[in-house]
Amino acid sequence: MKNEHQWIRTFPAAITVCDRAGIILAMNDKARATFADAGDMIGRNVLDCHPEPARSKLAGLLATGRSNVYTIEKNGRKKLIYQSPWYEEGQFAGLVEISLELPEFLPHFVRG
Repeated sequence: MKNEHQWIRTFPAAITVCDRAGIILAMNDKARATFADAGDMIGRNVLDCHPEPARSKLAGLLATGRSNVYTIEKNGRKKLIYQSPWYEEGQFAGLVEISLELPEFLPHFVRG
């Protein structure tokens, strides 16, 4: 990732960025560690890394430029998955996926 965004490297969420064709452009340290078994993923298509039905859902996001937000639980750990478009000069350029591990007890506040 570019020098002006070094904080992203060690941010405690896995961040993966792909272009509008699904080619992975960047991953921070947490994302690289999460997917270390797959090897270097930069330059690979993100669709090849997802089984169905996630693959079709992701293809739809790439086709429409929409966001997708949900939570999962895997190996006893809960995560928030946030997939959202990013833009270059006002044009849809791809998706950013942020995977953030959630604490076991997550406070919820309603503010007025």
